[in-house]
Amino acid sequence: MSTMKILLAPDKFKGSLSAAEVAQALEAGLLAGGGEISCSLLPLADGGDGSVQAALAAGFRPLAVEVSGPTGYPASAIVAFDGHAAVVEVATTSGLQMLPAGGLAPLASSSAGFGEAIRAALGQGPRQLVLALGGSASTDGGAGMLHALGARFLDAAGRAFAPTGGTLALIDRIELAGLPELAGVDIVAANDVRNPLLGPDGAAAVYGPQKGAGPEDVQVLEAGLANLVRRLEEAGSAAAACAEAPGAGSAGGLGFAAMLLGARMVSGADFFLDLLGFERAAAGCDLVITGEGKLDGQTLSGKLPLVVARRSAPTPVVAVVGHNALAQDALPEHGIGRIHALSAMTERDCAADPELSRRLLAGLGRDIAQTLQPSKDAIPS
Repeated sequence: MSTMKILLAPDKFKGSLSAAEVAQALEAGLLAGGGEISCSLLPLADGGDGSVQAALAAGFRPLAVEVSGPTGYPASAIVAFDGHAAVVEVATTSGLQMLPAGGLAPLASSSAGFGEAIRAALGQGPRQLVLALGGSASTDGGAGMLHALGARFLDAAGRAFAPTGGTLALIDRIELAGLPELAGVDIVAANDVRNPLLGPDGAAAVYGPQKGAGPEDVQVLEAGLANLVRRLEEAGSAAAACAEAPGAGSAGGLGFAAMLLGARMVSGADFFLDLLGFERAAAGCDLVITGEGKLDGQTLSGKLPLVVARRSAPTPVVAVVGHNALAQDALPEHGIGRIHALSAMTERDCAADPELSRRLLAGLGRDIAQTLQPSKDAIPS
């Protein structure tokens, strides 16, 4: 029997294991399961948290940056750079995961740290700037990011200040002359959110409550975002059009601010598969194993495992997940021949015990390897 070539291309198990750790645990199990197996590892991301880690695993080099966290406390973050593209993510520069447990700050948080990381990335001279929009702690319309990049925000008394979600209504005038020249940079905003900035489907109404905003907070944030749009329009930008565009409401309005800088919106999963060289890695493989922390109805809307399956065809694909909330063990209509879950673990269980998740993943890897031994042409079951 010839050697079976397997590509391990998972997303992270959120809050528990990085995509690289998931792939490594599966590889250990597959190789321990016997048989002639060769594994290639391609940790993936969909534009949310974990995007920088996936880029580093694919060969990008790390650039350490110091940023102001979502509530202003200094923090260390990493930008990924390969000499051409720089990947900057919201989650580790101004994200929810940077807040202390129970410390949600819907009005006091800012996207300034994201802007500071972008400024550091631009200092490397990238030709492409990839903005991974996911996991934001703030709903400031990207005002904090713009401020960190050189925009000035002034109140009615002419005093300059650093805006947060709760102080957007105080903005009386905005000066944009200090923003960097980005004409030669391809700016890509990776996300799969289609919400506009304002209104009942906007950033404050839909996502504000997930960041701790009560009904009154949502009203404050909505009014502030509307004021931000007005003042940016007065400053000579195309803010009104950007605010209505699909994706403007992503990451607390960072999608809106990114478009003001000239960014184009792309599907996070598809873009990162291209950026990380998925087709090249999958070429000649007999099986692709993908996965994520939780498989549920949102997965069916086009999250990473389904994108991997679509782009792997006709190569067989199986999924390994922390928790399977779907009442089925395969998605043949989406190209996934088998779904393997970590016992009865939930997403919360995985986060609470990453080492157990590693052991269970290795065990699933061994099980999959044993099903492969009779025939490399059959989809594992």
